[in-house]
Amino acid sequence: MAPALWPCVSRILWLACLLPLAPTGVAAGMYELQLTTDSPVTTGAEVTITASLVASDNGSLVLPTNIHFYRFHWIHTPLLLTGKTDEAFSSTIRAVGNEPGDFPVSVWVTAANCWMCQPVARSLLVPSITELLVGNLVVTQNSSLPWPSSYLAKTVLKISFLLHDPSNFFKTASFLYSWDFGDGTQMVTGDAMVYYNYPIIGNFTVKLKVVAEWEQATLDAGKSITQKTGDFSASLRLHETLQGIQVSGPTQIESFQKMMVTLNFLGSPPLTVCWRLKHECLPLEEGECHPVSVANTAYNLTHVFRDPGDYCFSIRAENVISKTHQYHRIQVWPSSMQPAVFAFPCATIITMILALIMYISLRNAHRKGMAEVADFDFSPMSDKNPEPPTGVKCCCQMCCGPFLLETPSEYLEVAREHHGLLPPLYKSVKTYTV
Repeated sequence: MAPALWPCVSRILWLACLLPLAPTGVAAGMYELQLTTDSPVTTGAEVTITASLVASDNGSLVLPTNIHFYRFHWIHTPLLLTGKTDEAFSSTIRAVGNEPGDFPVSVWVTAANCWMCQPVARSLLVPSITELLVGNLVVTQNSSLPWPSSYLAKTVLKISFLLHDPSNFFKTASFLYSWDFGDGTQMVTGDAMVYYNYPIIGNFTVKLKVVAEWEQATLDAGKSITQKTGDFSASLRLHETLQGIQVSGPTQIESFQKMMVTLNFLGSPPLTVCWRLKHECLPLEEGECHPVSVANTAYNLTHVFRDPGDYCFSIRAENVISKTHQYHRIQVWPSSMQPAVFAFPCATIITMILALIMYISLRNAHRKGMAEVADFDFSPMSDKNPEPPTGVKCCCQMCCGPFLLETPSEYLEVAREHHGLLPPLYKSVKTYTV
């Protein structure tokens, strides 16, 4: 009889163990754990980790009202547990790490009356333990700028060091601060806050070395000096407000002349410059001109006016702090002389016309000389003129004749005079009267 009842009893006990699983099985995957911590912390200081059970779909599910419905389970080795606090849907532990490193801490949630059941939610967190001091530098200024790490030059900065000590571990420690402002200035203070004024613009890095010392009891009931250090830095970008633009350039110019205008910016670069030529001095709208990046405080503009009239340069410049506008009026007069691009063709045409006129004149003069009739001298005295030898005569006429005579007509006349006449058909008879 007893052996027959044992299977029934075992089944009843098995069903009793399954009863707590019913709500858990329904809740599995419907919730999640959110973990928060105040790490990193230094060795010897307490680190706090909090786990909160929330609905996985941003709170649309209603959590059970029974505060003892769930249980939180932690694994935090090798961190030493110093305290634990459980609430309805959250749990907090405090632990200490004696060695530096990153140590994983896991937590999961089950039904309160069934530790071996399937977890409702689980999560993992890796807090960081370091041997150094933990903190950060905070830089503030009365004139706040919307850009990160950007501040005004020639304006006082407040630089503070904030120690991260959530467990009040350094309550008995004394601190020493060594400052380096990046512009050659250094100082040592016992205060975690200093005021400094950068006289020039530029990029600077503030460096701080913090030393903490305190007395700590030893195992032999003695005391020893313990020291921890930390190095911190912050990047600064010092700018000047763009106060205006100085424009240097002519106010009157002739058309087709190249004009240069120099812009001097009263502010810190980098700058974005935009300009446009208008007939009236009006501010530039967004997208009305093409911006140009300028890395210096001066910029040159060049332009050639083709049409006379009254014009205005509308100029806009801005840096990361502010922006400003400036205008420059200029009057363009008609040019007093034609552009060189038209003068050269005109000179070429005039030269060709003059060359053609000279060619026609010389040609007409040559034809006129060829048509003239030679004037011969038949007087008896002409036979008495001495003549040079034939060879010398011919050579002089052929080689030197054109250069010794002044005009072509004279050359032709000499050629005819030295040309022999045809011999007569009868011999002339001389008659003498007594």
